[in-house]
Amino acid sequence: MAVPMPSKRRSLVVQTSMDAYTPPGLSPLSYLPTLTDTSSGSEEEGGQGEGTPTSSQGSISMEHWISRAIHQGSTTSSSSSSTQSGGSGAAGRLADVLAQTHVGKSGPIAHLSLKRKTMLGVAENGNSLRRSCEFGSDLLWPPPLESEENHSAPPDVTTYTSEHPVQVERPQVSTVPRTTPKYGNAELMETGDGVPVSSRVSAKIQQLVNTLKQPRRPPLREFFVDDFEELLEVQQPDPNQPRPEGSQMVAIRGEPLGVVTNWPPSLEAALQRWGTISPKAPCLTTMDTNGKPLYVLTYGKLWSRSIKVAYNILHKLGTKQEPMVRPGDRVALVFPNNDPAAFMVAFYGCLLAEVVPVPIEVPLTRKDAGSQQIGFLLGSCGVTVALTSDACHKGLPKGPTGEIPQFKGWPKLLWFVTESKHLSKPPRDWFPHIKDANNDTAYIEYKTCKDGSVLGVTVTRIALLTHCQALTQSCGYTEAEIIVNVLDFKKDVGLWHGILTSVMNMMHVISIPYSLMKVNPLSWIQKVCQYKAKVACVKSRDMHWALVAHRDQRDVNLSSLRMLVVADGSNPWSISSCDAFLNVFQSKGLRPEVICPCASSAEALTVAIRRPTDDSNQPPGRGVLSMQGLSYGVIRVDSEERLSVLTVQDVGTVMPGALMCVVKPEGVPQLCRTDEIGELCVCSIATGMSYYGLSGMTKNTFEVFPMTSSGAPISEYPFTRTGLLGFIGPGGLVFVSGKMDGLMVVSGRRHNADDIVATALAVEPMKFVYRGRIAVFSVTVLHDERIVVVAEQRPDSTEEDSFQWMSRVLQAIDSIHNVGVFCLALVPANTLPKTPLGGIHLSETKQLFLEGSLHPCNVLMCPHTCVTNLPKPRQKQPEIGPASVMVGNLVSGKRIAQASGRDLGQIEDNDQFLFLSEVLQWRAQTTPDHVLFTLLSSRGTVLSSLTCLQLHKRAEKIAAMLMERGHLQDGDHVALVYPPGIDLIAAFYGCLYAGCVPITVRPPHPQNIATTLPTVKMIVEVSRSACVMTSQVISKLLKSKEAIAAVDIRSWPPVLDTDDLPKKKPPQLYKPSNPDTLAYLDFSVSTTGMLAGVKMSHTATSAFCRSIKLQCELYPSREVAICLDPYCGLGFVLWCLCSVYSGHQSILIPPSELEVNPALWLLAVSQFRVRDTFCSYSVMELCTKGLGLQTESLKSRGLDLSRVRTCVVVAEERPRIALTQSFSKLFKDLGLHPRAVSTSFGCRVNLAICLQGTSGPDPTTVYVDMRALRHDRVRLVERGSPHSLPLMESGKILPGVRIIIANPETKGPLGDSHLGEIWVHCTHNGSGYFTVYGDEALQSDHFNSRLSFGDTQTVWARTGYLGFLRRTELTDASGERHDALYVVGALDEAMELRGMRYHPIDIETSVIRTHKSIMECAVFPWTNLLVVVVELEGSEQEALDLVPLVTNSVLEEHYLIVGVVVVVDIGVIPINSRGEKQRMHLRDGFLADQLDPIYVAYNM
Repeated sequence: MAVPMPSKRRSLVVQTSMDAYTPPGLSPLSYLPTLTDTSSGSEEEGGQGEGTPTSSQGSISMEHWISRAIHQGSTTSSSSSSTQSGGSGAAGRLADVLAQTHVGKSGPIAHLSLKRKTMLGVAENGNSLRRSCEFGSDLLWPPPLESEENHSAPPDVTTYTSEHPVQVERPQVSTVPRTTPKYGNAELMETGDGVPVSSRVSAKIQQLVNTLKQPRRPPLREFFVDDFEELLEVQQPDPNQPRPEGSQMVAIRGEPLGVVTNWPPSLEAALQRWGTISPKAPCLTTMDTNGKPLYVLTYGKLWSRSIKVAYNILHKLGTKQEPMVRPGDRVALVFPNNDPAAFMVAFYGCLLAEVVPVPIEVPLTRKDAGSQQIGFLLGSCGVTVALTSDACHKGLPKGPTGEIPQFKGWPKLLWFVTESKHLSKPPRDWFPHIKDANNDTAYIEYKTCKDGSVLGVTVTRIALLTHCQALTQSCGYTEAEIIVNVLDFKKDVGLWHGILTSVMNMMHVISIPYSLMKVNPLSWIQKVCQYKAKVACVKSRDMHWALVAHRDQRDVNLSSLRMLVVADGSNPWSISSCDAFLNVFQSKGLRPEVICPCASSAEALTVAIRRPTDDSNQPPGRGVLSMQGLSYGVIRVDSEERLSVLTVQDVGTVMPGALMCVVKPEGVPQLCRTDEIGELCVCSIATGMSYYGLSGMTKNTFEVFPMTSSGAPISEYPFTRTGLLGFIGPGGLVFVSGKMDGLMVVSGRRHNADDIVATALAVEPMKFVYRGRIAVFSVTVLHDERIVVVAEQRPDSTEEDSFQWMSRVLQAIDSIHNVGVFCLALVPANTLPKTPLGGIHLSETKQLFLEGSLHPCNVLMCPHTCVTNLPKPRQKQPEIGPASVMVGNLVSGKRIAQASGRDLGQIEDNDQFLFLSEVLQWRAQTTPDHVLFTLLSSRGTVLSSLTCLQLHKRAEKIAAMLMERGHLQDGDHVALVYPPGIDLIAAFYGCLYAGCVPITVRPPHPQNIATTLPTVKMIVEVSRSACVMTSQVISKLLKSKEAIAAVDIRSWPPVLDTDDLPKKKPPQLYKPSNPDTLAYLDFSVSTTGMLAGVKMSHTATSAFCRSIKLQCELYPSREVAICLDPYCGLGFVLWCLCSVYSGHQSILIPPSELEVNPALWLLAVSQFRVRDTFCSYSVMELCTKGLGLQTESLKSRGLDLSRVRTCVVVAEERPRIALTQSFSKLFKDLGLHPRAVSTSFGCRVNLAICLQGTSGPDPTTVYVDMRALRHDRVRLVERGSPHSLPLMESGKILPGVRIIIANPETKGPLGDSHLGEIWVHCTHNGSGYFTVYGDEALQSDHFNSRLSFGDTQTVWARTGYLGFLRRTELTDASGERHDALYVVGALDEAMELRGMRYHPIDIETSVIRTHKSIMECAVFPWTNLLVVVVELEGSEQEALDLVPLVTNSVLEEHYLIVGVVVVVDIGVIPINSRGEKQRMHLRDGFLADQLDPIYVAYNM
């Protein structure tokens, strides 16, 4: 067994060692931390108790043991309280009364608090010094060696991996020589690991180990270390929590099994006896769906047919030389629930043939709930043959050729029909060999675990027989009694009573199929009356159904019943069914003492059963227990008036011939105290033997050696764990309070799924949800279990009803159990996965919930009340003064985070011009026919192009028109409302020629005038435009009916249509004199919804073009493909200005054309052999999604991207790595070099700060800790480490740009790799806002800020983006080390929640990953709640699946509770032209209730 080292998250409990103080020959004192201490908080974390150290991990080599001991120093302790125990106070006395006998002279053991002086304890506790040492329920000390110097071996702190610990018997510690206890059949030598070892360890090494193992640190409070300063809160144990006070329990023995002389030596012998001496006696009567007897199977028929089946299995499958089935092989029994007769014949046929039947459910489809797991069981049992009935064989799903397909996860099976007519008669001389019962396996019963896996419990022939005898004795069965069975006859109580014990006693079974119960729930009561049956085997739901349906029934008489076996009587809510049933049917002859609840489990068979008595004076046992006590595993009797109590009924006494005890559910199997809840364990011949093929789990379940508190085993025989939780009350009555499988440990307290179901049902039951159609399970979120309740709602209940019911259920569970429900989901009727007999398949339901395919119709989540272990909100620390930051950076060797692009260098011929208008005139003279612009249509053909001269001529005409028709002065503002194209460029230069200031405005969308036109109007008004220039089409649109409805068109300035230009040119062109005057205004709407116009001077414009020319090495001979919106930012500069400045040809591709033809951009790049291309994220996304499957066909069309040197995404955000990487991967086959794809970064104050360009190192990627970012710190981590976030460099810093990282609050410079606001100083910064909607004072420092210390002279512009600079190992073209700029996110967008700074994109990335149907996601804060909006691609029934998934993922990854989840249709989240989400628009829409959501979930 591998020994996992404890990971950092586990809470480890370590006591301080006492070896130092203990005189030789004495063992250290027994500390007894109570069982329910904090240690159980983390025990169920990963499924099995990770947090419980023990010493049972297999024989670990000595070196490993020593080295591990050294690393074990730094762990924590949980101190125990120092109360007296053993009969203190009334509760203790009551607990002793509960016990049948008192524990012998053990004396009061004082709980020693670890804070006390240890020597004091030696004196106090003198009488318990010779006890073996043990550390509560958690730590074991290996038994010491027999040497005087050695005091005791150290505790071995390893962790459990299996569900139950491997048990080790502990001998008493004393110096008297003692015999080594037996362990299984091996001798236990003296290592503490509970595994036989051949050698002895010398005392010297042992001493060395002892000294190494002493803890090095003082004990700390227990906590989770989460690798970071965000410590998750751990629930501290409640000092007032109840603790067990009773004495140690004593194992209870059942009555002796009185073997009657004529009991058969085996079950087959019984069948032979009855089949030959009373062949006509009825054995089994089956019913059809109308309740009419369908068939009576007699003992004679059962005997003869079973022989026939046995002969055919052994001799007619395979060949004579190679039979398919030999004695001892496993075969599957696949029979429907309405055909017990065929099943019985097949089962006994297998017993006679000595093959092992494995009864399983009929697979109805290839994807049944749990069917795959059944297949794994069959595979591991080596099953190759399945026996089935004719009808069932016909009903199995068939393939096209009529063969039965192989079910998912199943082995290849030969299907064999057992009907007599299909079988050959055995020869006269062939006879089955009937032996006495032995230790061979008789049958295998399947068991579904909590996680859905299926185990096979093997039952031997002797166990089978002994179990039948024990049932016969305790139920008082006699020959020819009639028994009505409603239960599943393939397993559990139905199989034991209705198939096995009935044959041993020649009883007559009336079998009621589930299909008949569905039609007529009273059928079993009618059969009891009709046949005067003495016994009936039912479940509480059958009693409940009968109650609902009995009203129209007159002649019911149940006086013949002497025993009504309630198979799930151990279930806490069966008591209400029993009481109600008795209430109604007592008047119909039912006697109270007839009701006999029983407790059973697949592993231990029948655990206990209430005996049918003739004495009606002896009332059955009742226990009214406090829920609060139960959640701490303690029994406290309460009064029935209280709501928060659990009433349990006894399930009778221990089975004849069995021994029962109660052990602690976690850790070592130590006996519980009398007032403590634990797991029932049984020692008897009549239990299961093993889990087939799983030796480790078998050892933990079927070979348990319970021990006393002193460590001595209570018996030399192994016990079997039953999986039932409970206690043994007065008079040896057994009480069951829950199942181990249903146990949920929520912040250290135990809750039982069945109790929570009972509470939910008690809230106006039957009105909104179906009884028995509720699933309760826990899911682990943020290191603790969270309770989920799923119920099927009735089809007629309204949404209003359901919500009322849900909120009542939440309140009820909260007040009764003191625990919050994390998620309550209602699903439509009949949609939960079912087990074959109609119950809910719990693990499948949980699986569906976790993968988001449960499709609920109502969901209520309450994370605010449940999640109590979030890290504390961050407190803002007072800022450190500037000087100390400066010194701190110097001391730690950190340089100030600043970087710059290269110098702008010497001036070339066109750089002597200060104005773009002059550059254009110069080009028109020197290279008149050089093509500057080419516009492509959606088909990829050239729509129009412009040479230098053509552009100059058109610009002149437009200038003339502005002066003549517009009567504009120089300096007037002109709004250019054009679609992307060449007219826009000509109009821009026309304005420059006329001395006007152009503003480019995106035209209104013809299909959506109502929402797009007001923005156009607003820009025109805010920019104070004196006139609007546009095309004929758009000018008509501006005057259309829709436009009149949207805005007041009378207040428009004059609209000039440039489609018919005047013939003449203007008298003279405007000559600007001052380069610092306005060249144009750059208007855009930020992602936060702010409309701002940035003033761009002539100086800035020329410097900008020059910087890009140098970075991208642009010359007249180059071609550049541009697929961007030309209205603002870098997109506008590349579209309109750069070609004129650098002389290269721009191939213009309007992004809107890609919606018609997604391949347009890439085909153009390939066709024009372009080396440099620019696009936006929306274009890249369109190509990735739209062309993902077409790469082959594009290749065949000759698409070749191998010439592309740079493909730059123009953006104002953190680089979207996932998108750029998937784009690179996708088009790698078409020749795209992965290094070609990069991003740029610009913002309001400076339209381009970084741009990858042609030379210089490739963009680098770093991984930072997302949790550190929330605290405004950068912590670099390795790729793939938890919470890591990849950040890609945003391209190289442009020439002439200087960057510094400053603290946005104090405005002080920061060090390398520190997160702060990016400030920029450069000649192409904007010169200020023209107008801003909002507070002007706030914005004034955006363009002229100074540092508060250090270089206080330079004027910087603030970008409003957080990022950091990091010096890399790479070198620049200049030979300097390269500084990389990483953009993290916009300050405006960042959300302050719980004192930390979150970037929406991080939360959105987590959310999009949670489910395949989430197409897009946006988050924003609302008051102090986080609102998550997700776009759903798929059917609306999936909408509610997303709510719990979204809540879980944000909790797990970001430690935030989602306040509202809004599920909307695709396209609701607004996105701007740059592909950025407009979260503030979305927020306004949400608050104004305009989103038309599919579903809104308010997490309470």
